[in-house]
Amino acid sequence: MSSILKEGSKKGLQLTWALGKIIFPVTLIVTILQFTPILPWVINQLSPLMSILGLSGDAAVPLVLGNFLNLYAGIAAIISFDFTVKEVFILAVMLSFSHNLIIESAVAKKVGISWWLVVGIRLILAVGSAILINLTWNGGQEQAKYGLAPDRQTMPEGWGEIILQGLQTAFMGIVQLALIVLPLMIVMQYLREKGWLDRMSDWLAPTTKFLGMERNTSMTLAAGLTIGLAYGAGLMIQAVEEDGVSKKDMFLAMIFLVSCHAVVEDTLIFIPLGIPVWPLLLIRLTTAVVLTAGIGFVWNKLERERRRDLSHEY
Repeated sequence: MSSILKEGSKKGLQLTWALGKIIFPVTLIVTILQFTPILPWVINQLSPLMSILGLSGDAAVPLVLGNFLNLYAGIAAIISFDFTVKEVFILAVMLSFSHNLIIESAVAKKVGISWWLVVGIRLILAVGSAILINLTWNGGQEQAKYGLAPDRQTMPEGWGEIILQGLQTAFMGIVQLALIVLPLMIVMQYLREKGWLDRMSDWLAPTTKFLGMERNTSMTLAAGLTIGLAYGAGLMIQAVEEDGVSKKDMFLAMIFLVSCHAVVEDTLIFIPLGIPVWPLLLIRLTTAVVLTAGIGFVWNKLERERRRDLSHEY
């Protein structure tokens, strides 16, 4: 057990350091830019588009950072602004579907899936879910509370106070990140060494059948669901090569995973934003299951009809 704690803590610290190098400067820069003419001008230009999604113009910042960098950069930007609970929930849903597009689309291409298809699906899910939530939810107008992020009671005066506020917000963001990432990496190390990832693959076998995939796709799903597309890329590519997953099954697996991957990590990291995370998880899982099962059903039906037509010709 000590080796698990040691290795898990080591990976957790490495990940915290790697992500912290993004989160700290992003949070600091965004916080400072709020008090300059630059960011307000950009936000004002994007406000009409954001209003369709039920968001203020400020929301453009975390959306851009989250999609081009990663989920942590998006969250770092969120805690730099004052959003309502509804806005934070919409942002969380959007960023759950669409984040880290460059790296994770490269992973999809690595296993034989077109990157533009992955990007398109994720953006459509993000925008569609935001519009739907905005139209159906009338609540959540209260101010969101951001866990360990400090409350801003008064406007800072002068560059000294502005920089100090940015440093404080950025530092507390790193502390919050470490408190989540360290235990998460220890748990993942435990699951890996005790063989639970392999067992999860067996448990997922009936699910893969329901989604229209063969049993040998289960390890790919297990890797993506637990570790995510970026972190689980190695396991996913290995599973494809060793388990002989077909192109159709890999396509369906990627459709599922771009909708819902890293369910533990991507759900837990939204807790500090003060939003209900269970609905967030349910939305992702439901969307992934319905979308993948629907495409799988149509695809398998077309394949059966094609085989039947070929047999009739012979």
